[in-house]
Amino acid sequence: MAASSNSSLSGSSVSSDPEDYQPPIWKSYLYQLQQEAPRPKRITCPQEMESRPKYYGREFHGLISRERADELLAGTEGAYLIRESQRQPGTYTLALRFGGQTLNYRLFYDGKHFVGEKRFESVHDLVTDGLITLYIETKAAEYIAKMTTNPIYQHLGYTSLLRDKITHRLNRTRSERKKVTFQQDEKISPSPLSRRTTIKDGPEKHCNYEKIHNFKVHTFRGPHWCEYCANFMWGLIAQGVRCSDCGLNVHKQCSKLVPSDCQPDLRRIKKVFSCDLTTLVKAHNTPRPMVLDMCIKEIEHRGLKSEGLYRVSGFTEHIEDVRLAFDRDGEKADISANMYPDINIIAGALKLYLRDLPISVITYDVYSKFIQAAKITDPDSRLEAVHDGLLQLPPAHYETLRYLMTHLKRVTMYEKDNYMNSENLGIVFGPTLMRPPDQNTLATLNDMRYQKLIVQLLIEHEDILF
Repeated sequence: MAASSNSSLSGSSVSSDPEDYQPPIWKSYLYQLQQEAPRPKRITCPQEMESRPKYYGREFHGLISRERADELLAGTEGAYLIRESQRQPGTYTLALRFGGQTLNYRLFYDGKHFVGEKRFESVHDLVTDGLITLYIETKAAEYIAKMTTNPIYQHLGYTSLLRDKITHRLNRTRSERKKVTFQQDEKISPSPLSRRTTIKDGPEKHCNYEKIHNFKVHTFRGPHWCEYCANFMWGLIAQGVRCSDCGLNVHKQCSKLVPSDCQPDLRRIKKVFSCDLTTLVKAHNTPRPMVLDMCIKEIEHRGLKSEGLYRVSGFTEHIEDVRLAFDRDGEKADISANMYPDINIIAGALKLYLRDLPISVITYDVYSKFIQAAKITDPDSRLEAVHDGLLQLPPAHYETLRYLMTHLKRVTMYEKDNYMNSENLGIVFGPTLMRPPDQNTLATLNDMRYQKLIVQLLIEHEDILF
């Protein structure tokens, strides 16, 4: 049966056009096994048990031995009862007949019934799911072990096609960025100018907007098949996992093999603010978050000469209105002068967006590298260390930081009007763009001067660092 189900894919064809894509024939072997699994049969107690917990029914037999439970269940596949443990009074055991023997499981209740990770509304559902799992894993252990070896996921033409189209679009809309390469003759110490020339003329930084799937355990209503291996997802509840960003449905074990190619579905992205940066740009097929582009465009159109730009706060209520407008309307949000005459509201909304990112622009895993770089006293070595940190940022974070620093550099060009130089902007944006992983208050205070210095360096040297 397993062999015939495997061969069902051999006749399927994959179109290069995602609109013409036809899914392969799903493999039915595990579904057939679930249909064959024993059905639960409750063995009721003939007399009323005064000690019976209120969340158990007549299947509760009170304080009986394992041997007695075995006698009551003998000869009936799928039969079950609940007994109070003789070894540990006050605890309860589910006795279940499967494979010609009685299996005993410690039974728990916290509002739902469970013996493992899954939680059930009723004992009957728990036993039903358990019998399915036991039956399938007994009958198809070898099949399950091999079911990920020939995944249909690799044959899904629309997956690679969509990825290629997105990458091509991002590459077309993104101006070329330079990668720093520090190569020097061991006998000659290059001057700062020659170092910067090496930075500027280095090869392009490779940008690949990969995103891991955000899998969460999911209960599927009705039969569902894994979109990685094409096999049935068995069980009564929590049969597999679903990516909450793109909706991909797979077995839990298959989720570990799925490539980092999540393409978020806009219908699943509930808001713009507080949304993971990579998730947002992937969902909108943009190199940077729309909030960054729209706010910077508005600020550069009418606010570069505004005194105390980014330092002066706008009205909190109005900034919250801008947040709600982006969450509700996305790129159609109206942040024009007619709606918000005070440019500090737009600047405040941009800072709020960056501050509310679940993972800050300078990510937690490279935070310490930037702090250590800021502590280096030699200017050239410090720039090298800063750039090494930049190259380790996820592409969406890198592009966001690059675009922001280019903007802040323009802000400093109007310092005579707005009184905002790179140091002042470093004070404002340091804690916004960099947050320590442990969120320790003392560590944050100690790092503030280094956070300021990093942003200051990124602004002053944005033309050679990015």
